Amino acid sequence: MSGELNAYVLLVLVGFLPNEIWRMLGLVVARGIDEDSELFMWARAVATAVLAGVIAKIILFAPGALAGVPLAIRLGAIACGFAAFLAVRRSVFAGVLVGEIVLIIGALAHGS
Repeated sequence: MSGELNAYVLLVLVGFLPNEIWRMLGLVVARGIDEDSELFMWARAVATAVLAGVIAKIILFAPGALAGVPLAIRLGAIACGFAAFLAVRRSVFAGVLVGEIVLIIGALAHGS
């Protein structure tokens, strides 16, 4: 029992607290930043580019079970999700939902 408790304490001290300190510092520093400022727009653009790169890597070099789904189905799911995103007034929820549905249906159709 003591070994498990030590592991959790170590996880909190090494994993959680250092991250929380930076998050709280970020909140304090960002409080005065204007959302329309160039700095904020640049940070948003960088975050979007990093996210797009991660998604592209996952789609093109699929890990695990996703590797069994053909590339055409994965790309089709992305296209359908993007179309839904645009069609439903730039709704991220709609884009993700439609993309997931197309991916699941395509994977099931390919598997049978």
